[in-house]
Amino acid sequence: MIERSLLHLAVSLAAVLAMSMLAAVTIERAVFAYEEMWRRRIKRRYLPIAQRALEGDADATRTLVASPTRHRVEIATFLITALIDDRDPQLIARTRSLVQHMSLIPYAERLLRSRRWWRRALGLRALGLMQDKAHTAMIVAALDDPDPDVRAAALDALADLQDPASLAAIVVRLNDISLQRGRRLAALAAFGAEAEPRVLDLAEIDPWHRADYARALAICGSQLSRAALCEWASDQRVDVRAAAFRALARLGLDDRGAGLAIRALDSADADVRAMAAYALRGWIGSGDAASHLAVRLDDTWTVAVQAARSLEAMGPAGAVALQVVRPRSDLGAFLARQILWQVSAS
Repeated sequence: MIERSLLHLAVSLAAVLAMSMLAAVTIERAVFAYEEMWRRRIKRRYLPIAQRALEGDADATRTLVASPTRHRVEIATFLITALIDDRDPQLIARTRSLVQHMSLIPYAERLLRSRRWWRRALGLRALGLMQDKAHTAMIVAALDDPDPDVRAAALDALADLQDPASLAAIVVRLNDISLQRGRRLAALAAFGAEAEPRVLDLAEIDPWHRADYARALAICGSQLSRAALCEWASDQRVDVRAAAFRALARLGLDDRGAGLAIRALDSADADVRAMAAYALRGWIGSGDAASHLAVRLDDTWTVAVQAARSLEAMGPAGAVALQVVRPRSDLGAFLARQILWQVSAS
């Protein structure tokens, strides 16, 4: 009798628990559906106004600024979220001005303390967009957030913030594979030549990652980096040599760099030969680069194409070299005809 009563009690409790869980799930979904419907309604109402404000309409801006706080939070959310994929500098600047007028920094600070990753990410993007340098340390700390999307948002925020105090942290994390490479380089590019000395310093004490530093210097480097890149062009590692020549192609060669690139055209590695050919684009100085490039029209596709483009950029000097060194392969002959036609047509 007692056992049967206990069984009935257990079944009843289980049923109550199941019903409670079902009710909780139902309520949660209802709340979520209501909030989603509310967000859509706010977006439909304010998106046209926000678009006019972004185009410079002062009345539209005043309407957004005067809207209720909760509405302003949602307006800022869809404005900032749109910048995740569209990093157009003019759009960022216009959005920044608009969000600053809406006075949402206290709300962004609260988002940074949220347990939900998407709220932390939104708070970071908002603070970066508003270029509030008082929060630089908090944004840098978010580079170590356990969620990868939050770390990506922190990099975007630092790129928007452009606070020199964060530059060291960005450079140090150039080799952090837990952060997206494109965002790492974009954050560095936001500082331009200002980042160059720090990259060179870090490359001096961390030679194992020279390839990454060479890629960084292709973005922020200047003539100050040329000597280091020429040294790296003779590194034993293939990826370092290829990255060094790619960076030199952007910075421009001198006689030393051109000599290294010409010799690298005979490298056993196709990536190095391709980047050396790329670096020689338009070079008509010492070393007779044109004749060496003409030989490479018979090389692999990637090398031959880079050699062809560099010869074309040399103009008449490239055409003269092709009169002396005639390619033997079908690919080389085709590229040579293209080069001669382009030069004669220009």
